Amino acid sequence: MKFNSGSHIAEDFLAAQEFLHSRNMTDGMPVVPPTPDLVKDCLDWAMLSSDQLIGIEPVREQKITAEKLAINAVMAGCLPIHFPVVVTAFTAMLQEPFLLHGATASTGGCAVLIVINGPMRKELGMSGTFNALGSSDRATTVIGRAIRLILLNLLEVRPGDIDRSTLGHPGKFSYCIAEDEENTNWRSLAEEKGIPKSASAVTVLAAGAPRQIMNEWTKDPEEILETFIEEIKANMRHYSIWPGNYAIVIPPQLREHFEKKGWTKLDIRRYVYENAKIKRRDWNFCGKGSMVLDKGDREYRALTDENSLLVVAAGGPAGGFGAVIPPWFGPKSQSVSLAVNACVDCEM
Repeated sequence: MKFNSGSHIAEDFLAAQEFLHSRNMTDGMPVVPPTPDLVKDCLDWAMLSSDQLIGIEPVREQKITAEKLAINAVMAGCLPIHFPVVVTAFTAMLQEPFLLHGATASTGGCAVLIVINGPMRKELGMSGTFNALGSSDRATTVIGRAIRLILLNLLEVRPGDIDRSTLGHPGKFSYCIAEDEENTNWRSLAEEKGIPKSASAVTVLAAGAPRQIMNEWTKDPEEILETFIEEIKANMRHYSIWPGNYAIVIPPQLREHFEKKGWTKLDIRRYVYENAKIKRRDWNFCGKGSMVLDKGDREYRALTDENSLLVVAAGGPAGGFGAVIPPWFGPKSQSVSLAVNACVDCEM
């Protein structure tokens, strides 16, 4: 296979690390040296040629090829079987509604949240249970990390360069989760986006850090949702008042109460849409009173419509916890879902 990237010879593994670190090509953690054989293995698995055009970054018109994605996927620790997910995730990020340049260059400091659905989760050994928002398994960790390295090395999204984050958050290392489809009767996030259950899929969202909530004192779905809603409203007061793709993560202990009462994800989305709202005068109580002016009675909703909320079933089996994941910049950047269309089961 012919490659277009330059090559370098390092004396050993440590020398390779120092070479890459010194050129700001890593996230500060050790990486796997991207040898031609390892890069070729990824491309072969996804049945992509090295010069296959994956997409074009819309602002700077930077061409993104499969070879460049594979190099960074290898560096992140991806196996060939992980690579189709990386390709699909980055393809989704290149779609116009995601607003890639804005999300990665903003001072707001968001990270790319990736949610995985479908049969591929099992094939890759992904876990949507314990520590779902942490390093729950190898696949989600390295796939999320690959996306970050791609941003660093292909689009120069480095702190102080394109990345102008004031603070950022730890999700910038890796922010990838698998939905726990086996332990719920809810439709998956991908199904709700129109992707068949038989297909594997990726959803990407420019997202803030997760805000954990807890409510172990009720079995009533509406009361549980009020806890989530208050956290959403807090984000509207403290961070951004504008509506967007909020995501909520619901683990089994809370999920059980919804399912026993027959609540679907659609019911949850509708309830949150109707109730997650504040008035501008609420800013009087969080240090933003100077911005209220004569607009105190103006009402703002957290969601543009009931379909804006992403409901994700994930988390360990015990504990009345949940999480609210806020969007980066209201309606300016939207989530994108794509089916993983590379064949990972075909004989090569």
